[in-house]
Amino acid sequence: MRRLIDHVRAFPARYGGAGRDLKEFEAGQRPSTMFITCSDSRVVPALLTDSGPGELFEMRTAGNIVPPYDPDAPTSEMATIEYAVCVLEVSDIILCGHSHCGAVGALARGEDLRTLPAVRGWLGRSAPEGGFRAPGAFGPDCEQPVQRHAVAQLDNLRAYPCVSRAAGEGRLGLHAWYYEVHTGSVLIHDAASGHFSSL
Repeated sequence: MRRLIDHVRAFPARYGGAGRDLKEFEAGQRPSTMFITCSDSRVVPALLTDSGPGELFEMRTAGNIVPPYDPDAPTSEMATIEYAVCVLEVSDIILCGHSHCGAVGALARGEDLRTLPAVRGWLGRSAPEGGFRAPGAFGPDCEQPVQRHAVAQLDNLRAYPCVSRAAGEGRLGLHAWYYEVHTGSVLIHDAASGHFSSL
């Protein structure tokens, strides 16, 4: 904790020393991109994209899950997405899954999560009825299950009225990425082929 506190105290001088001024953020934020990813500490969107304050509007959830849209049972995720699209008018949304994802691995392997009821309930939002089992064998990186999961979450996102409307009008681009935590490489989903390839 001491190291974090020292870095926080030094942040204004460190940021200003790079010739940047934090005062510009008094007027508000205008990020161009929303970045939705997992809460995993190995995934750092700003570091990955070399972005600074004000550039990315981030949303992090366990397993980068986008809950189904239900205005009668709103969630913070639903509100965050709606705000990004309707108020901030982001031009792109990136849904980024990652290798070695514990959440997706648990779903794919059908792990018993009875001792983690909140986790089990949250992950159940992304699993089809009857559970989620990945067909075939997969390694510890969970590449194929994670990639399928990222595309499925992007499909959930498309069902949000604000997202559907903005995308349909050509004002919003939607992208599924796969980040390898052990190499730093990023793959992007091609909707036409259905495959992920190098960015």
